[in-house]
Amino acid sequence: MKKMSVLILIPLLMASTPALAHVGHGDHGSFMSGFMHPLSGWDHILAMVAVGLSAAMLGGRSLIAIPATFVALMLVGFIVALAGVHIPLVEPVILASTIIIGLSVAVARPVSPVLVAMIVGGFAFFHGHAHGTELANQSALVFGAGFGIATALLHMIGMGTGIVAERLTRGTAALRLAGGATALGGVLLLAS
Repeated sequence: MKKMSVLILIPLLMASTPALAHVGHGDHGSFMSGFMHPLSGWDHILAMVAVGLSAAMLGGRSLIAIPATFVALMLVGFIVALAGVHIPLVEPVILASTIIIGLSVAVARPVSPVLVAMIVGGFAFFHGHAHGTELANQSALVFGAGFGIATALLHMIGMGTGIVAERLTRGTAALRLAGGATALGGVLLLAS
């Protein structure tokens, strides 16, 4: 039961922290700025972990396909933003991604991996667009590499958490709870 408590406590602590503005706006052209960007806002952290939890819930090829789809379409959104194409409602969609992906894990209904990839990919486009919009005219390649790698690492954390949760509890209860916690974190961010 102690292991279960830790698995519950970590996402709840993350969710209870107030929304923080992204750091590093003065040095947007560097690899480190790109790497730190997804790690500097709870909206991004919760969404990326939720993508990893979703991949863990589906298992098999989804462990690669879901995060890879996210990163690929995030980079497309990044390029679209760099091209100067304005997309409305980017930040609300990013918050919605945390809630919707987290809820999809929490309800643990059998879903087609293709459908999950399409949903996750749609949200990824908005995440990438947010990165590209904030970049302005700095070095896109190194910044993009930084946030792409950080995003993939957050996906791996989510997948690892999901896999460990399933094995420790011999079922999906802890994984579903982690998905619910990420959704709750998104709701708390929306309310703040």
